[in-house]
Amino acid sequence: MGKIHEKTDIILIGAGAMSATLGSLLKELAPEWEIKVFEKLGKAGEESSNEWNNAGTGHSALCELNYTPQKPDGSVDISKAIKVNEQFQLSRQFWSYLVKSNLISNPDDFIMPIPHMSLVEGEENVTYLKKRFEALSSNPLFQGMEFSDDPEKLKEWIPLIMKDRTSNEPIAATKVDSGTDVNFGALTRMLFDHLEAKNVEVNYRHSVEDIKRTSDGLWGVKVHNIDSNVCEYHAAKFVFIGGGGGSLPLLQKTGIPESKHIGGFPVSGLFLVCNNPEVVEKHHAKVYGKAKVGAPPMSVPHLDTRYIDNKKTLLFGPFAGFSPKFLKTGSNLDLIGSVKPNNVLTMLAAGVKEMALTKYLVQQLMLSNEQRMEELREFIPSAKSEDWEVVTAGQRVQVIKDTKAGKGTLQFGTEVVSAADGSIAALLGASPGASTAVHVMLEVLEKCFPQYVKEWESKIKEMIPSYGQSLVENPELFQEILTSTSETLGLTENVSLHKSQSVS
Repeated sequence: MGKIHEKTDIILIGAGAMSATLGSLLKELAPEWEIKVFEKLGKAGEESSNEWNNAGTGHSALCELNYTPQKPDGSVDISKAIKVNEQFQLSRQFWSYLVKSNLISNPDDFIMPIPHMSLVEGEENVTYLKKRFEALSSNPLFQGMEFSDDPEKLKEWIPLIMKDRTSNEPIAATKVDSGTDVNFGALTRMLFDHLEAKNVEVNYRHSVEDIKRTSDGLWGVKVHNIDSNVCEYHAAKFVFIGGGGGSLPLLQKTGIPESKHIGGFPVSGLFLVCNNPEVVEKHHAKVYGKAKVGAPPMSVPHLDTRYIDNKKTLLFGPFAGFSPKFLKTGSNLDLIGSVKPNNVLTMLAAGVKEMALTKYLVQQLMLSNEQRMEELREFIPSAKSEDWEVVTAGQRVQVIKDTKAGKGTLQFGTEVVSAADGSIAALLGASPGASTAVHVMLEVLEKCFPQYVKEWESKIKEMIPSYGQSLVENPELFQEILTSTSETLGLTENVSLHKSQSVS
């Protein structure tokens, strides 16, 4: 590490939703702390957080069937759904606080109300969906959920999907009107505008090359200024690595024990985007299906109404792709470069265990555009090829680590890896990602700043009233929070707060 040019309190690596959230929390809790941000690209929210690089779903487990697995006895496990829903409520509360405090404005530029639906076909799947509905609808977090296996009712809910459907298989859906579409790119850009107004130094086109401990216990960060082609050396008491897929290689450079025996496997996504406004207008919901047998959880097919640049659009996917890059703007050497002596056995074990995933990826890579259209026609029987085009979404690096389940276990989710002394932390993983950013960053604060948490508690509760409490155990508090955040974020029109559960 070269000679340190500048010292600061906090360095955030990556200008995505996670760094934006952590920076915004810290500016409220410790406004006097100096924060610097380094981002390789030319502006905020251009990689994983960009609106075209993720599904734009406010993940609250209203429609995602992979959060409610069926147990061997036939019952449905809703514990993960409850957890994800509660975590999303934390994000809604923090965004509401920022809007109420005039720190960000125009929430309709980043969040819109949209029904969340689950759709299944076949007798076995319909039975599962009904059990899922019964398990969730009795829970206060999932109020207003409706179930129907009546084709006439489904024609009202999803006319585009039901039109020209000839299958005689039983079909059923659930619907919750209080779902959301979230433009995480727009939100990230808003948060960085807010941070810059609070004197946070945001350095774009600055690529972090190395991170090493300095002799005085700080973290030295070597940064390449892309425009001037000069290397700068900065140091901080605390570093957060929020570089999406690029976090793993940087974490490995720190040399902390917690970075060992962790690998990553990149998966890219493709979506079909509808370019016919007449078709777009015929659908208004996020409709999630069931992953095919042998497919990984992140492959759940869904047909989404999206709002991007204040324009309504329609996306279907994801289709898996493969690139050895860890970022869309990364290098073809990323995957091979991440294999180290301390994780090679972990990676090899994952390769042996995940043959089904490998087979699935190979099949996906071989799909032609017409074959992708055939998959879309399982959702929209009347879909025409000329109305849809393929767009490449973001790269996601799935974490591989040694767990109780065995060596080389593929992790589906988001996790924080931090040093024992809390001086550095990295965020790894994928979905539910940015939807749960506030929960994840509160975890970073608790792990890395335990000495301040007591002092910060009252301010955290001002920003996030349910902090430290279980919403599922406090239905009145949940109702109060849902109502107030819906009003502040402009979600009230389509939210059926007191709608009773119904089956038709």
